[in-house]
Amino acid sequence: MATTRRLFALLVLLVSSVFSDANPNRAVPEPEGELRALMNVKAELDPEEKHLASWSVNGDFCKSFEGVGCDENGHVSNISLQGKGLSGKISPTIGELKHLTGLFLHYNALVGEIPREMGNLSKLTDLYLNVNNLSGEIPPEIGKIESLQVLQLCYNHLTGSIPTELGSLKNLSVLALQSNKLTGAIPASLGEINTLERLDLSFNRLFGSIPSKLADPALLRVLDIQNNSLSGNVPPSLKRLNEGFAFENNLGLCGEQFSPLKSCNDTVQAESGKPKPYSASVTGLPARDISESANLRLPCNASNCTDPPRSHQGAVLVGLVVMTILLSAIGVLLFTQYRRRKQRLSTPCEISDTTDQFAKGNREFRKNNGSPLISLEYTNGWDPLSDNKNLNVFAQEVIQSFRFNLEEVETATQYFSEVNLLGRSNFSTTYKGILRDGSVVAIKSFSKTACKAEEPEFLKGLNMLASLKHENLARLRGFCCSRGRGECFLIYDFAPNGSVLNYLDLKNGDPHVLDWSTRVSIAKGIAKGIGYLHSYKANKPALVHQNISAEKVLIDQRYNPLLSNSGLHTLLSNDIIFSALKDSAAMGYLAPEYTLTGRFTEKSDVYAFGVLVFQILSGKLKVSNLVRLGTEACRFQDYIDPNLNGRFFEYEATKLARIAWLCTHESAIERPSMDAVVHELGNCSSCL
Repeated sequence: MATTRRLFALLVLLVSSVFSDANPNRAVPEPEGELRALMNVKAELDPEEKHLASWSVNGDFCKSFEGVGCDENGHVSNISLQGKGLSGKISPTIGELKHLTGLFLHYNALVGEIPREMGNLSKLTDLYLNVNNLSGEIPPEIGKIESLQVLQLCYNHLTGSIPTELGSLKNLSVLALQSNKLTGAIPASLGEINTLERLDLSFNRLFGSIPSKLADPALLRVLDIQNNSLSGNVPPSLKRLNEGFAFENNLGLCGEQFSPLKSCNDTVQAESGKPKPYSASVTGLPARDISESANLRLPCNASNCTDPPRSHQGAVLVGLVVMTILLSAIGVLLFTQYRRRKQRLSTPCEISDTTDQFAKGNREFRKNNGSPLISLEYTNGWDPLSDNKNLNVFAQEVIQSFRFNLEEVETATQYFSEVNLLGRSNFSTTYKGILRDGSVVAIKSFSKTACKAEEPEFLKGLNMLASLKHENLARLRGFCCSRGRGECFLIYDFAPNGSVLNYLDLKNGDPHVLDWSTRVSIAKGIAKGIGYLHSYKANKPALVHQNISAEKVLIDQRYNPLLSNSGLHTLLSNDIIFSALKDSAAMGYLAPEYTLTGRFTEKSDVYAFGVLVFQILSGKLKVSNLVRLGTEACRFQDYIDPNLNGRFFEYEATKLARIAWLCTHESAIERPSMDAVVHELGNCSSCL
C-alpha cells in the first residue's frame, strides 16, 4: 500500500512537471530560468554554433560559460562577448535575465532589431551594442532602464527617430548614437539628463533645430552633432563646451558666436526662397516648424508597423496531448534529468579575473558585475606597478586617475586588429581605437623590455607624462601596463589629420596643400608647445623633448598642431632612445653639438624647431643649405613652397625664415629661447 502511494505521488510529480514545462507562464526556479534564457540567447547569437561552444545545457553558467559573470547569489550579472565574431541576432529572451548589469556585445556582426524586452533589464548599467549591423528603430522601452549609465548604439544601421523616452535615463553619462541612419529632430528631453557627460549624434540624418535644453546638463563636456541636416540658430549657451562642441557639416545652422557659421539674419536672407531640407518629403512640415522635442517617425506600411500574431495555443494543446501519451514511457528519464539539473545549479561559482591574472597564475574567482564608466578610472588591468610607495601623494593620485583596464584597451583596438594599425617603429606599435565612451584615441604599445628597468623610475616617468597639459601637446588620456602581456600602453587623443609629414613633398594641385595662414598657425602652435615643455610649472619640471620632427607633430580636426611623444624618453631605456635618434639625425633634426657632448638641451629642441619651420615654409621634407642661403638673401623663390602659387605675405615669410635661420645656427649660444620665438611669432598678423 505504501509502495502504491509512493508511485502515485511520483506520477503526480511527473505530470505536474511536464505540464508546467508546457506552460510558458509557469513559475520557474530562477537559476533554471536563467539557464534556459541563456541557451535561447546562444541559439540566436550564434546560430551556427561556432563561437559559444562552452554554453552547454549540461554546464554551470557561472563557471563554464564564456563571457558570463555572476553575482554573489549566482545570478547572471554580466555578459561580455565583444569581438567574438557573432553574426546572429539578439534574442528577446535577454529580457528575462533580471539581474543583468552589463551587456557587452560590441564589435560583432549582429543583425536584426534591438529587442523591446531590453526594457525589462531594470538593473542594467552598461549596454554596448555598437559596431554591429543592427537595424530597425531604437526601442523606446530602453527609456525604462533607470539604472543605465552608458548606452552605446553607434556604428550600426538604426533608423527612425531618437525616442523622447531616453530623456528618462536620469543616471546616463554617455549616449553614443553616431554613424547610424537616424532621422527626425533631436529630442529636447535629452537635455533633462543632468548626469550626461557625452552625447554623440554625429553622422546621421537628423534635421530641425538644436534644442536649447541640450546645454543644461552641468556635466556635459562633449556634444557632437556633425554631419546631419540640422538648421536654425545654434543656442549660444553651447559656447561653454568650447572644442567639445562639434557641429560641422550642417549647412542650415547659423550663429555668429560659432566660427565659421554666419549670423542667422544673413543666413535667412541668403536662403530666402530656397526649400528647407526634408521639409515635405519626410515630415510634410517645413524644418522651422519642427518642435525641439518632436519624436518624428517615417511613414510606414502595415508590413513594418504591426507585430505578427503570436498565438500558439493550438501548438501548445497538441504538445500537451503528445506529452501525456508519452508520459509513462519517459517519466523516469525526465525525473532523472530534473534531479541532475537541480544538483548542477545549486552551487553558484564566480568567474575568473582578467587575462592579466591568468598570466600571473592567479586562479582565484571573483564577481564580475557590469562596471559603469567612471571617467578614466579603470583598475582591473593595472598589474606590475601597483606599489606606489616611491611617489608622493599627489603623484599617486595622478597615477590612479589615469589607469586603464587591459580589456578596455583590447576592446578599443578590436583586439589589436591590423585594420586599426596606424604605424610601427623600432620599439612601439600604434593603433587607432574607440573607447567605451565613444571617443577616438591612438593607443601606443611598447614592450616592457623597452622601458626603464627600475620601476620607481618608470613610475616617475608616468607621473611626468600625466602632468603634461597644453593645447599644443597630444593629450595623454591614460595608460595600462600588463606584466602578463609584457607590454605597456599609452592612450592619447586621436589626431584625424595625420602629421606634418603628410603635408610635405606634395605635388602641385594636391588638395592637401596647406594654405599660408594654416602654416603660420602650425608654426606658432609648435613653438608654444615646445615653450611649455621648457618652462617650469607647478608639479611639472622643465622638460626637453629630445626627438622633435615632422612625424612627431600631429594635426587635429581643426588643424591645430599637437606635439607627440613629449616626455616619452622618461619611460624608455637608453638603448631605445639612442636607436630612435638615428632617424632624427638622418633627417637633419639633430643639433650639431650633440655629436660632441652627447647631451640634449633646450637649444637642441630649438634647432629641431628651426628645421621644422623651414620644412613648413618650403613644403619639402629634406631642407637643403640653399634654403638657409635664400633666407639670408630674402630670396623667397628659394624657400617658399611653389604650391602656394604666390599666395603668402612676404613680411611674415621673411620673419618666419629669419626665425628658422636663427634657430638652426651652428652655435647653440646664438640660438634664441623658445620664449623669445613665441613672442616674435605673436607679432605675425596671421598668428593673432
